[in-house]
Amino acid sequence: MTDSVPHPEQTTAPAAPEAAAPAAAAAVAPLAPGESGAEAGSTPRPEGASRRGGRNQRGRKPAGQKAAAPEGDAPAAATPRRAPRAIPPALEQLAALYPQLFGAQFLPLKRGIFQDLMAAHPEQFEREALKQALGIHTRSTRYLQCVAAGQPRHDLQGQPVEDMAPEHVHQALLEVYRRRQGRGPDDLLPKLRARIVRNIEASGLTREDYAERVRTRDEAANALLDEALAELAAKQAREEALLRAFEASGKSLAEFADMYGMDPRTVDRSLHSARQRAAAPAAPAADA
Repeated sequence: MTDSVPHPEQTTAPAAPEAAAPAAAAAVAPLAPGESGAEAGSTPRPEGASRRGGRNQRGRKPAGQKAAAPEGDAPAAATPRRAPRAIPPALEQLAALYPQLFGAQFLPLKRGIFQDLMAAHPEQFEREALKQALGIHTRSTRYLQCVAAGQPRHDLQGQPVEDMAPEHVHQALLEVYRRRQGRGPDDLLPKLRARIVRNIEASGLTREDYAERVRTRDEAANALLDEALAELAAKQAREEALLRAFEASGKSLAEFADMYGMDPRTVDRSLHSARQRAAAPAAPAADA
């Protein structure tokens, strides 16, 4: 039996971001006490050591310089700070060997990448250390972000080899927004629903087929999914009504768009989507 490495899509679908919508609010779970507010599952970069890139640290005092306390004030108790975890050597080796995958920019990895790495470097990596490094990498927020963007999976040469499954994009979207929620004043739920709608459209699946793939036992996350599906249904109904009105008008695209005060490019996209759905073969009827 071959070893496998857990990818973000193999985990239970995470909760969705917090928002005002009652049906989805329960789906939002803040980070667990003590969980890092940076990249959950990833490791901070020791200065001058990591090849993996990361955010610049701003506002740091020069070495040896301390901020002066206001006169007359008692020194405040030092706030305990969590020591940064060291980056596993195997992860640094991966960044050095494959900077196009593990360096400053990440790319989604093909399934079976663990076996490919072991075959390519049988003497360089210890199996368990490599598994741990890949697990940390694929659970990092930066990795989940490229999965949520719908980028394809890549091989060791950095070539795309497989489209990302819609359900894996969906799970990554939920997890990225769960980690981001509560860090600012913005309500992220509308953006999340819009991203889910775009993922459904990009998947080429019907609303029903998509829901079957991503629905889990998490009822609150399912409620969020239902809200996104309802948004998409309303959007598709508007597109179909627009197509009927356009076909009945006898006008050119530019004339029709001008008549309704719409951007011709928007009208064209909507008409194209409606025509594609109308031309799609009907699903086979279920046996009685």
